[in-house]
Amino acid sequence: MDSCIFCKIVRGEIPSEKILETDNAYAFMDIGPLSEGHCLFIPKTHAERAHEVEDEVLSDIAIMMKRVAIAAGIKDYNILQNNGEIAHQAVMHAHWHLIPKPSKELGLEISWNTKPSIDQSVIAERIRKNL
Repeated sequence: MDSCIFCKIVRGEIPSEKILETDNAYAFMDIGPLSEGHCLFIPKTHAERAHEVEDEVLSDIAIMMKRVAIAAGIKDYNILQNNGEIAHQAVMHAHWHLIPKPSKELGLEISWNTKPSIDQSVIAERIRKNL
């Protein structure tokens, strides 16, 4: 997409602090980090959501995240990936955050509000039928 900021980064139209690149994916430092070492992983082809990304590209991204975490010596970290505006996706190009968590005060903070009344067995059955 011509106007997508991440597509522009892949094309070299916007500078980035590149970490790693494959034929399918690109990793670079986040310009608004939550902690030291916060970086992003994106497919080189435009896709808005994770389920739209080709399997081979998803594999590259997972391997890249592993390699970067090891190379950076990150012990505790979050991998964050949001899909859609109501899920807090700010850039509509699929992307994954690797966010080091060096302390309780730095990195990603999460609030987990469980809904124990939801019957997961009914939903699981529906998903299995559609697989």
